[in-house]
Amino acid sequence: MHDKRTKTHMMKILPGKTLLYSSIAALGLALPAALPAAKDSTVLEFARQLNEAFVQVAETVSPSVVVIRVKVKQFTQENQGEGNPYLESLPKVLREQLEEYLRQQKEDPRRGNRPEFSGQGSGVIIRKNGYILTNRHVVENAAEVKVRLRDGREYPATIRGLDAQSDLAVIKIEADDLSPARFTDSSKVRVGEFAIAIGAPFDLDYSVTFGHVSAKGRSQIIPDAEMDQDFIQTDANINPGNSGGPLVNIDGEIMGINTLIRGLRTGIGFAVPANLAREISDKLITDGKVVRAWLGIGMASLREDSNLRKQFKNVKEGLVVTGILEYAPASKSELKYRDVITAVAGRPVILGQQLRNEIRGKPLGKPVILTVNRAGKELTISITPEAWPESVEAFVAKNQSHQLESNLKELDFTVAPITRKRARDFKIEMTDGIVITKIGKDGLAARAGLQAGDIIKTARKTRITTVEEFNDILGESNLKRGLPLEFISKGEKQSKILKAD
Repeated sequence: MHDKRTKTHMMKILPGKTLLYSSIAALGLALPAALPAAKDSTVLEFARQLNEAFVQVAETVSPSVVVIRVKVKQFTQENQGEGNPYLESLPKVLREQLEEYLRQQKEDPRRGNRPEFSGQGSGVIIRKNGYILTNRHVVENAAEVKVRLRDGREYPATIRGLDAQSDLAVIKIEADDLSPARFTDSSKVRVGEFAIAIGAPFDLDYSVTFGHVSAKGRSQIIPDAEMDQDFIQTDANINPGNSGGPLVNIDGEIMGINTLIRGLRTGIGFAVPANLAREISDKLITDGKVVRAWLGIGMASLREDSNLRKQFKNVKEGLVVTGILEYAPASKSELKYRDVITAVAGRPVILGQQLRNEIRGKPLGKPVILTVNRAGKELTISITPEAWPESVEAFVAKNQSHQLESNLKELDFTVAPITRKRARDFKIEMTDGIVITKIGKDGLAARAGLQAGDIIKTARKTRITTVEEFNDILGESNLKRGLPLEFISKGEKQSKILKAD
């Protein structure tokens, strides 16, 4: 009965104000069970102050936000979709987002013929002398870039630097006395606080949307192990065109740079956190590129993998080493497969991105101390980081080629497919596998007892049917650790481990 009287009383004294209370409640602000008429002015004043706070943020930050228009190289009606090299170079999630935006623009009957500057995104001024931070995918592959300020002034822009792993870029316009936005410390951003996005979604310049910080430290959003992924998640409405614009707090400070969304109109957006964005942008402004330190390891978090937790019951938190690339910095250290890394330079690491954050800015050529748990024992291991290769795939391919060449020299034999002629020459049957056609007297293969005419059937427990398959395995093998082979010699099945001294 009390609740009904209260509700009736409120409706009588505050006709038309029900929406106000619902809006305040939706923002998570508590109201008393009953709101006497005497307090009406206090509640309205509070609502006006909250309203004014959002207005002030928009007015304060908007002069720091820019609209970026891009004339893309070789960007025609024919290559807007699948097969466009620009789109194909993007991570899958970003590519799908951009393709959806382009599809909607193409289907919009109001657009008619596409303008020459057909790409658009957002950016934020970070230095008063014309440096602007945006997303890499907004300006990469641009033939020309134009920037429009809030007051309508338009400038041509040059690309100062791009960073693929964070999807950030810095561009420069020739202007001074601009209004740079301020960064906040994103490590202190709290889940639940207000988040305000400003940008140009769907060509609607200087749109302002607000919501909250939904989560922090989101990783594995993009299926690319090389990407820096430490995203702030927000329900502030972000759509294509917002990319590169700022996500700010109630004080108008940059919390993050809006980067991607999970489906249009889903209320799930992701922003690169301010601390990472500031670090990357400073390096791009200074050097035009970002040179990261790396270790060259595969890793999995105990926190995120329940199966691993069962295998490593003596370690509560850490990163299990799941692989070490040959010739990478870690391969030159005492780090081993299935070691659990618990700290870098004394700072605990639980997630893979935390380790990347710790290693990224370390000086190249100077040792870093890892704290490692190995079979229940705590160890310290020194690793000297090196520069991250431009392409990990190219690095692996190059080193596999070197490894193959080195291993073939060490083995000192040649192999070939089994043809009818070779079968007759070596008096062997036509069968799957490859045949050793020549063998050196002093090589590892000869010392292990192999002979010309032997048929290699498996290498490292992998069936061999072609020379290419054998070379692939040999290029990935370290002969000091041993190469298990199964082969047929004079009609008999044999197995050996070829191991260098």
